[in-house]
Amino acid sequence: MVIAEQAQAAGDTPALLSDRECFSFRQLAERANRYARWALDQGLRVDGTICLLMPNRPEYMAIWLGITQVGGVVALLNTNLTNAALAHCIKIADPKHVIVAAELLEAFGQAASHLDGAVPLSVHGATPGMQDDGFTRIDLEIERYGGEELAASERRDVSLSQRALCIYTSGTTGLPKAANVSHHRIMSWSYWFAGMMDARASDRMYNCLPMYHSIGGVVATGSLLVAGGSVVIKEKFSARSFWDDIVAFDCSLFQYIGELCRYLINSPASESVREHRLRLCCGNGLRADVWNGFKERFRIPQILEFYAATEGNFSLYNLEGKPGAIGRIPPFMAHGFPAAIVKFDIETSEPARDEHGFCVRCSRGEVGEAIGKISADGSNPANRFEGYTSSEDTEKKILRNVFAEGDSWLRTGDLMRQDEMGFFYFVDRVGDTFRWKGENVATVEVSEAISSCPGVVEANAYGVAVPGTEGRAGMAALVVDTSFDLVALRAHLTERLADYARPLFLRIGTELEITETFKQKKHNLVREGFDPAIVSDRLYFDHPQLRAYVPLDAALYELIKAGTLRL
Repeated sequence: MVIAEQAQAAGDTPALLSDRECFSFRQLAERANRYARWALDQGLRVDGTICLLMPNRPEYMAIWLGITQVGGVVALLNTNLTNAALAHCIKIADPKHVIVAAELLEAFGQAASHLDGAVPLSVHGATPGMQDDGFTRIDLEIERYGGEELAASERRDVSLSQRALCIYTSGTTGLPKAANVSHHRIMSWSYWFAGMMDARASDRMYNCLPMYHSIGGVVATGSLLVAGGSVVIKEKFSARSFWDDIVAFDCSLFQYIGELCRYLINSPASESVREHRLRLCCGNGLRADVWNGFKERFRIPQILEFYAATEGNFSLYNLEGKPGAIGRIPPFMAHGFPAAIVKFDIETSEPARDEHGFCVRCSRGEVGEAIGKISADGSNPANRFEGYTSSEDTEKKILRNVFAEGDSWLRTGDLMRQDEMGFFYFVDRVGDTFRWKGENVATVEVSEAISSCPGVVEANAYGVAVPGTEGRAGMAALVVDTSFDLVALRAHLTERLADYARPLFLRIGTELEITETFKQKKHNLVREGFDPAIVSDRLYFDHPQLRAYVPLDAALYELIKAGTLRL
């Protein structure tokens, strides 16, 4: 409805732009209506799911806007996943149909062999030599449908509380989970961020973040569209072309993750940087040591750092621009704020409880897990937890009897601290999952991929801190037999894992430390890291230039530590 209203008000004003195509608000609305009618023609029921596997492009928005306006749910698949990992994401969505971009058809085909049965497939576009293997070309098929505004009978009775999207998140442990995202949540994110950024019709957002994530796919796009502004969609981030794009597309806003800002600082800027008109950069994960350098070197008037999660039920905003802080709740507002930081037991990876069985709030400056209060009656949409497609996964995220009998709070899986002024600071992820290159990496998935390689007896994956980088890099401790081959392992992992999930470091020893219940211990491995002066096991590094695991000695360690080697 919002896009239809903007189409009437803004008409031919650009809504979505890219190197390959541009949609005005009117064209976007018409395109979405065609996809809506196509979905109805497929017999898609309300709450029926369609999976979408497509790189960033304006068409991406048109597809999910159209399908969701008639009550369908669109599951946004990660384009980096392959084989069993991609198949897992498709399975848990339980789709009635899958839409795949032609260039990702091979990846889908590899995943399809892991599915229990065939799923109706439509392909968007074509690639040279592509064989018609019984699927339909949806980009051609939708031209049969009209683009005029949907009639009331076509819209069905779709409420704000109904699901619109499934967005995948690794959570704190295990394989990706599909988080339910309602129409209300999409609208809330869009209007809230539009207000936070003071988005205007004259603004143009530069969005190079993956559209299968909530920030790139909903926040960056929705906040500008509801304000009547436009969004420049790039398929991938490129430090080399970034400033040329910013100037060429006349962008005033940039949606970042912290790692992108670090890349820009460490890259030579083009002459175009002097001509940019960026007035605000909005995002998360910008480290304090990168913040000021980024702001000053590139003359950025304002940085808006925030904290939020796809499935989360509270958000934080750093409106004051304090470097390193993810948000602030002034002390006088703290009592009524629906979030808390509670003491955390690092050994059990669970919040600590007192002698009465209740959680304990952290003191100012103390590190603990952040949790958000779930509305008892669901009356406050902002504090709802919409859960995952799996009820079991949903229940695992909920803490009960936290501060009183019968209350419920949502675990964020994030360790934080709060200072005396009310500023919050992100410290680390709880549990095994870590972030690298802006993506969540599930150690269970990595360990299983390594363990399936011939010659590997046992594997334990984890993340380690690397000086000068965001998040943690992947590392794995291995026990191997005489048939093990490093070259074969790298090829094996390249086929099964996204680049960001493949371990950057390996340590090969004779045994792995386990608990009395045979669970692998990671704490000591993480603490020792990849320093050859500390680790007695054989160490290897996935060299970016050589594209091979090479022995990690003291000299190479110093190069990595100094940031000489770009990871």
